Amino acid sequence: MNSHSFTFGEHRLTALPSGALWWAARRLLCVSDLHLCKSDRVARRSGQMLPPYETQETLSKLGQDIALTDPATVLCLGDSFDDLMAADSLGAADTGMLTSLQAGRRWLWLEGNHDPGPLAFGGTHLAVHGDGDLTFRHIASATAREISGHYHPKHAIPGAGGARPCFLTDGNRLILPAYGAYTGGLRATDPVLAGLFTGQTVAILTGHRAICVPLGGGVRATPVRRRIGIR
Repeated sequence: MNSHSFTFGEHRLTALPSGALWWAARRLLCVSDLHLCKSDRVARRSGQMLPPYETQETLSKLGQDIALTDPATVLCLGDSFDDLMAADSLGAADTGMLTSLQAGRRWLWLEGNHDPGPLAFGGTHLAVHGDGDLTFRHIASATAREISGHYHPKHAIPGAGGARPCFLTDGNRLILPAYGAYTGGLRATDPVLAGLFTGQTVAILTGHRAICVPLGGGVRATPVRRRIGIR
């Protein structure tokens, strides 16, 4: 599998090509910004009809990552549903799929700006989750060794096609890409994101394989390939 492992503090983490983060030492799979039922929310608020397949696609991808890693814990970093009403609009098939993914493992829902209230699904609901010296939350703060989401970062390698969702990290802060099928993105070099990092920042692009490239300096980056086993 074409994943990319990197050191974050004292920990070894793996960015999966799907946009999920794997922490093997804790058997923890982390995803951010699923935005389930976005098509329903868009239809309710604007009347625009989008193909209602994003929830199934996102849950299927999550199921593949769970089958690959067999996590003891799944941590959702917020904005798991597109708004407070979205969970109620989940169809029977998608509800069954989500319930089956939760079975037999610890499931943590972190609060996001789209879904600040409790959800009608099992699991533990938290604003912030701490594990050792790592802190997980939806929106980045000034905390060291912090893992967050929210910004949906994307980056493109010149001459290599369009922008892909990406992880961003400087070794002190890590921002995950949006995992959901219907999600836009913010350029990795946008001042809003650049202002969150103090050290040398790298982007780990998702897609068929995870590709790590340094940011900044106006120098065209050379892709770094790394094939590793998950278990």
